[in-house]
This record gives sequence, C-alpha cells and structure tokens, in this order.
Amino acid sequence: MDYINLSILAIFIPTFFFVSITPGMCMTLSLSMGMSIGLKRTMNMMYGELLGVALVALSSVIGVATIMYNYPSIFLVLKYAGGLYLLYLGINMWLSRGKMALNLESCSFSISNKDLFMQGFVTAIANPKGWAFFIALLPPFIDKNIPLTFQLPALLFIILFLEFFSLMIYASGGNILRKLLKDSSNVKLLNKISGTLMIGVAFWLALS
Repeated sequence: MDYINLSILAIFIPTFFFVSITPGMCMTLSLSMGMSIGLKRTMNMMYGELLGVALVALSSVIGVATIMYNYPSIFLVLKYAGGLYLLYLGINMWLSRGKMALNLESCSFSISNKDLFMQGFVTAIANPKGWAFFIALLPPFIDKNIPLTFQLPALLFIILFLEFFSLMIYASGGNILRKLLKDSSNVKLLNKISGTLMIGVAFWLALS
C-alpha cells in the first residue's frame, strides 16, 4: 500500500518551500529576534512557531480551520493581544530597554525561553491569513485514494521541516547583522533596527 503519492509530493515540496521562504510575519519576527537575541535563543521562538503552524495545518485538514475562519471574532482577542505585546516589545527594544533589548554595557538580555516559545506560538496561530492559506493550499495535496492517517504525518513533517529551514535562514541573517553591529559597538542601532522590525510585525498582525 502506498503511504503518499510521489507525483503530488514532487509538486508539494517546491510549492511549500516557496511559500515558507517568502518574507512574511514569522520570517520577519525570526530576523528581528536573530538580531536582538542571537540564533540560539531565537530557536525557542521557532519551536513555538512550528507548534502553531502544525496546529493550523492539522486543523485545516480536519475542517476545524474552516469553522474558525468563518467566525473571525475568534481571532480578535489573540490578534490584538499578540499585536499589542509585540508593539510593546518593539518600542522597548527601540528605546534600548526591556527584556529583548541588548544592554548597552553588557550586551545581555533577560527574556525567558518560555516567553520566546509563547511569542512564536501566538504569532503563528493569531494570523487569519495563515489559516486561510492552509485551508486553500493544503487540502488539494491530499490524495483521496490513500488513507489520511498515512499521508498527513508525512506532509506535516515536510511543512515543518521547510518552515524550520526558512526560519533558520532569516534568523541566521539577523544573527550575522547582530555580530557586525556589536563589533562596531552600534548596540543602540541594533536595538533600533530589531525594534522597528518588531513594531512592523505588530502592525502586520493587527491589520491582517
């Protein structure tokens, strides 16, 4: 018995890679965090974001996402609360203060791994466009002749792998900029750039 349709998979992988690597809300967040707290700590945000993506993708297949998308009020609390929190962090980073801003003397930060994880998770699940995307794009790649229990885990693994790979690229780019700016003692500039990106993600989330 086939576990997945290889001809569908040949189209599925490049399609989702293009979608994942395209600059978006989560990728911008990853870039910002790579700049502010470094690649290693940013991975905690990635784990939360991947869990959120897995939840949204799974929900779109079993039909829950369609129900939620038809009731946009469900997203309002998460969307605006998440946006306000990211705005708060971004402003503090821009002012070189708060948990995620680099300290001007010691270049240290105090945000916990749990906070980073939750930030990634909320950003992933609070974006209505993300739900709409999975509702529209994922179901056509499901082969009705193969049991869903066989192909869904494989497709979900591929989605998460491509998403993680893309997040790593953006976070690594941010981390390189972080090192360059720190070596030049431009810690204030680093905080302003990463803070501006964070504020941008906040408005992106609230207005999406």
